[in-house]
Formats: sequence, structure tokens, C-alpha cells
Amino acid sequence: MTTHHETDHQKSNRGFASMDMGKQREIASKGGKAAHAQGRAHEFTADEARIAGRKGGEAVSRDRAHMAAIGRAGGQARGRNRAQSVAGLSSIDTDAVARSANAAE
Repeated sequence: MTTHHETDHQKSNRGFASMDMGKQREIASKGGKAAHAQGRAHEFTADEARIAGRKGGEAVSRDRAHMAAIGRAGGQARGRNRAQSVAGLSSIDTDAVARSANAAE
């Protein structure tokens, strides 16, 4: 007996997500141009962007444990990338590097 997950399903030809990336980009570009032409598009000024960034940073930084985890993950990724480039490893070997980095901790 086959379950729903085991049957082969064909991809739908309908909808935005089924289009190739070039077609999606073309449609999105037309939408953006139309919004600007109608005066409905919003462009951030430098001050607005600065304020929005500050608000987001303040919201995230309230959780110090979360911030520490973000920093730790970034440092580990940087170390893995550096080890990869020094050793000349291929992308296939990234799991081995990650395992050895985790084993060293």
C-alpha cells in the first residue's frame, strides 16, 4: 500500500513560484516601476533607515543569550570558512570540517 508521500507528484505549472527566475524578476520589476509611477512606493531616507536599524538592533539585543549565540555561530562559521580556504577543501568536505570543529569544542 502506498501512502500519499510515496506517490510521484508533478510540479504545478500554475502560479508565480512555478515560473523561472527571469520571468519572476521581470514581473516584479514591472510592479515596482508601476508603484513608483503611481507614487505608492516608499524609499527610505538615510535617517529613516538609521532609525529602523537602531530599533531592530535594540529589539534583538534585549536577549543577551540570543546575541551570544549569534556571535558564536558567526565565529564558528568564519573559522570553518578559513580552515576550508587554507586547506583548499571542496564544498563536499564542509561537513567533515564542521564535525572536526565541533569535536574540538
